[in-house]
Amino acid sequence: MTKSQKFSILILRLSLGFLMFYAGITKVTDSSWSAAGYIKGAKAFSPLYNFLLNPSVLPVINFLNEWGLTLLGISLIFGVFVRLSSVLGIALMILYYLPILKFPYVGEHSYLVDEHIIYSAVLFLLLIFNAGRIFGFDGWFYRFRR
Repeated sequence: MTKSQKFSILILRLSLGFLMFYAGITKVTDSSWSAAGYIKGAKAFSPLYNFLLNPSVLPVINFLNEWGLTLLGISLIFGVFVRLSSVLGIALMILYYLPILKFPYVGEHSYLVDEHIIYSAVLFLLLIFNAGRIFGFDGWFYRFRR
């Protein structure tokens, strides 16, 4: 891989990392934030998302959402556990995508593809290219173990 390709993957990883970190940390620091508003608008898989609104389940969903995004961002920024966090991030993005899907429209302004699909594609790219080894702690750990 050339230096410019490595640099491009690094920029992509850092950009998405800061985006995810910001999305998560703003939820963590806002005590009034809840996923309930988003979940209530579910157009697809309504039984599943209605179950998530259960008062005993919603606090767990809120916690996983807040900290999942925050830790995904930290993972991408520092390049640590990028493969694992990419897989979990893709799962999270699909869970964001499904409730707003009213086939073939996603939300009000998208046709099949919205930002969640783009984020999933970028996370998949980071997974495939093992992006944590490119100027990240995953690379340091890999070299240290050898």
